[in-house]
Amino acid sequence: MKNFALIGAAGYIAPRHLQAIKETGNNLVAALDKFDSVGIMDSYFPAADFFTEFERFDRHIDKLKRLGQKIDYVSICSPNYLHDSHIRFALRHHADAICEKPLVLNPWNVEALEEIEKETGKKVFTILQLRLHPSIIQLKKEIESSPADQVFDVELTYITSRGKWYHHSWKGDEAKSGGIATNIGIHFFDMLLWVFGDVKSLKIDNTDPDKASGYLQLKQARVKWMLSINENDLPADVRAKGKRTFRSLKMSGKEVEFSDGFTDLHTKSYNEILAGRGFGLIDAKPSIELAHEIRPKRN
Repeated sequence: MKNFALIGAAGYIAPRHLQAIKETGNNLVAALDKFDSVGIMDSYFPAADFFTEFERFDRHIDKLKRLGQKIDYVSICSPNYLHDSHIRFALRHHADAICEKPLVLNPWNVEALEEIEKETGKKVFTILQLRLHPSIIQLKKEIESSPADQVFDVELTYITSRGKWYHHSWKGDEAKSGGIATNIGIHFFDMLLWVFGDVKSLKIDNTDPDKASGYLQLKQARVKWMLSINENDLPADVRAKGKRTFRSLKMSGKEVEFSDGFTDLHTKSYNEILAGRGFGLIDAKPSIELAHEIRPKRN
């Protein structure tokens, strides 16, 4: 059984990490969030210590280490712009880091973390769950079995409606979230690069605060993509059903179905990490570079 700490316990994605820690047979020792709405912890680890101040959390982790209760992993679900700092915290406490996507906001952050990995001997892992989705794995096998010079026409659309609150939170601040391409699209970009190969060229059509779109030429795909948090972009039939999310991946006009099968992918990710097969810095870097290139360079 491994000991875990969790940073960002009140966040949207934290329950999936709590579930993954529990389902892999491990123990959450301590958690941190400046917000105290963390009753979800009672469903998984009611005995875990909880802190709303980073300084006290830091001191507690250090005390545990001196008492022989070392933390093996720190799971990070904090806002995007804090990931880099919290990963460094984990490594310097001699724990491996498991960080939600986007791992970091900028390519040079990845390079700096590579140096700290070397210094500490600890590892940085990230959650790239679409690589573990059965439909995406099957798609990758199909591309790998095709002629190496075959190029597919691909269309990716992801619309996940958000209310007015979004733009008043850290997610609506490009400096903190990385904007739509990073905050909403990073795992889709990772999936496209993983399946169809490296970027050959990029054309950006739109980078509004609530929408981004463009064209990607990959090694084996011509990709038209669109990401949006604006409910007005939802197809009429989707809105008529009262749904607020729409995802579509078409290849050569044929829909690749991957709407289901997401609920256990974090647990699968944790199993891979614990088995020594998790995705690390080198895996995350290409999509971080691409999202950074898409991000508007505002004065």
